[in-house]
Amino acid sequence: MKRNVLKPVVSAQEAVGHVKKGNAVMIGGFNYGGIPYTLVDALLDAGTDELTMISNDTAYENVGHGKLVAQGRVKKVIASHVGLNKKTGELYRAGKIALELTPQGTFVERIRSGGYGLGGFLTPTGVGTVVEEGKQVIEVNGKKYLLELPLRADVAFVRAYKADRMGNLVYRGTNRNFNPAMAAAADVTIVEVDSVVDVGELDPDHVVTQGILVDMLVVKGDSYYASRT
Repeated sequence: MKRNVLKPVVSAQEAVGHVKKGNAVMIGGFNYGGIPYTLVDALLDAGTDELTMISNDTAYENVGHGKLVAQGRVKKVIASHVGLNKKTGELYRAGKIALELTPQGTFVERIRSGGYGLGGFLTPTGVGTVVEEGKQVIEVNGKKYLLELPLRADVAFVRAYKADRMGNLVYRGTNRNFNPAMAAAADVTIVEVDSVVDVGELDPDHVVTQGILVDMLVVKGDSYYASRT
């Protein structure tokens, strides 16, 4: 689908139909900023469960993708920070979800590796700590590194500011955060935007994500939290 020149603009309900039970889903955002709220809410309404959620954090239990955790739709979380969502900790301690905590820089580099087709990368972050457990340690020039493996997902939910009909994306401010990296690291990339403009209306110098990485577009719906983005 990514090879099509013009990208379909679909409803959020149609878009989230591409997420199947048990899929791995990347969701952009950092706390409130850059979360694709319309897509997350549609996924909640769809009732899809047993998901592996790959996100920087789990937000709050009543905010964005934090609701997916709180409502029991997620079987595993791969994230850097989950402390703001008390439900995440409760479910983990109760053995109801698996939790893989990853240092934030390592987290985004694993996603980039997945998007760029790399086999992983070496980092000194976490050497000699619990982060090292279960990972291969490689010594280079007398210094120890962890081999961190790439992260990919079945579907990525990305939040951008504008798109053109070819799927080229521009972002606004810090809402950019993890979204561009995630756009490249999924089999299906679904992008929520404020608006879709004609080809030629975007300044090419402002395009961050190229349309070849995008499968479909969804125009942001009206909601309290969506208005924050």
